[in-house]
Amino acid sequence: MLLFFAIFAAMDNELITSVHNPKIKYLQELTLKSSQRRKSGLFVVEGRREIERCLEAGFEPEAVFVCEGAGNLPFNCRKTFTVSREVYEKVAYRESTELVIAEIKSRDVSLNDLRLSANPLVIVLESVEKPGNLGAVLRSADAAGADAVIVCDPLTDLYNPNLIRASLGARFSVPCLECDSQSAISFLKEKGIGILTAQLQDSELYYDCDMKKGTAIVMGTESTGLTDTWRKAADRHIRIPMCGRLDSLNVSVSAAILLFEAVRQRNG
Repeated sequence: MLLFFAIFAAMDNELITSVHNPKIKYLQELTLKSSQRRKSGLFVVEGRREIERCLEAGFEPEAVFVCEGAGNLPFNCRKTFTVSREVYEKVAYRESTELVIAEIKSRDVSLNDLRLSANPLVIVLESVEKPGNLGAVLRSADAAGADAVIVCDPLTDLYNPNLIRASLGARFSVPCLECDSQSAISFLKEKGIGILTAQLQDSELYYDCDMKKGTAIVMGTESTGLTDTWRKAADRHIRIPMCGRLDSLNVSVSAAILLFEAVRQRNG
């Protein structure tokens, strides 16, 4: 783990006490509007743990907002502002965030930027729209030591605050990128990574499928599943047995089951 500065850089003398302060209004826009995040190249991270993991991954802070009375925190930023408790509670996206919020510079990651292991394990999500689900998948991907999470034809912003919150900082510890499905398919085939699509039709039980070699586990939305683009590109189709009346699991639960089957096979 990287070592961080033990104290903040000297804070501005200004104590921000109004939610109408331009800096606070801008912070709220970044939190609530994906269009503003894209336009500015900035996103918002709350909490000591999440900010630490973000900085460990090489992201750069643009500004930090600290609630008065929070004391010294282990981050260093040129622009650091103190805000009143009332202002902080107004702009905080969630509770118990250790009284610190940061504006961070975003950065684009492409398929060519990925540094895969000798025996890659990759998660591919097609058109997943709920940021909380994607955050939970990233958390499982981190726990399983996955090489990357590729989001194809995304319906959610990869810097959505709810995604970052749900991932517990795994948004920064696991390489995560977005691209179109065809580009992802071409990349995986070029790298010799087997494509396993999670689907009900024409599929075999997931634990009967070899995941010891380079593997990409591909999942779609809970409502419509995967498109034919991925079904046709797959090397094998796999499914999780359903013993009750329902025919599917939450995508994040499915991802965890399949990821740790790969871990079991590789460590068995």
